[in-house]
Amino acid sequence: MTTRTIRLPASATHRFYIGIALLAALIAAMGFWPTYFGPLLAGTVDQPPVIHVHAAIFSGWIALFGAQVVLAATGHIALHRKLGAVGIWYGVVIIVVGVFTAFSQFADRIDAGRIEEAQQRLLAPLTDMIVFPLFFGAAVLYRRRAELHKRLMLVATTTLLVAAALRMSFLGEPVPRPMRLLIWFSPILLGMAYDLIARRSIHPVYIIGLAALYLLSMRGFLVETDAWLAFTGWLATLLS
Repeated sequence: MTTRTIRLPASATHRFYIGIALLAALIAAMGFWPTYFGPLLAGTVDQPPVIHVHAAIFSGWIALFGAQVVLAATGHIALHRKLGAVGIWYGVVIIVVGVFTAFSQFADRIDAGRIEEAQQRLLAPLTDMIVFPLFFGAAVLYRRRAELHKRLMLVATTTLLVAAALRMSFLGEPVPRPMRLLIWFSPILLGMAYDLIARRSIHPVYIIGLAALYLLSMRGFLVETDAWLAFTGWLATLLS
């Protein structure tokens, strides 16, 4: 007995990825609205310049991801590839800015005497900038294989949504952690669901991506390890 694959119209696939791009933008906007975008529009934001640069660069990635999805969906493949060449360098900028911002914030907290906070809050951005390059680099490597490329880019972009998703609040109250994680994982989970409908199987990229994000969500215990405390303590002495 053979298993049949459901061939959904190309337009359905295009609408799905456009929807995912919109979802990513919505998560980013909602997650950072109370602490950054809202105050920014109100003229009351109080953040150092590095945070504004970081926000602009990372918001630009979400916009670039959406533009690339729309170009591919509307058949503008040549333009998609030209913009993709720019996107490769933009991805490198994301990594550089992410790492620089992490160490800049670490140094500011050390200068303010908040050493324990500095040690705890350095872990997340650094590990994000380990996982994102893996999927982004693979997406660049397989850019001529559309089925791999688009899924790798989806996972890479979802990785960057972690800070927004984990800041989610409702009526001023933090959203419960399981719901925040579900929001963070949602682009990949929806991709897996779509694969099940369209292909009758889940692409391995989504399985690997979800496993990687789950491991990131469990990284908190590392801040109490002797190795991490020794590493960040050494960094603190360099900056003090």
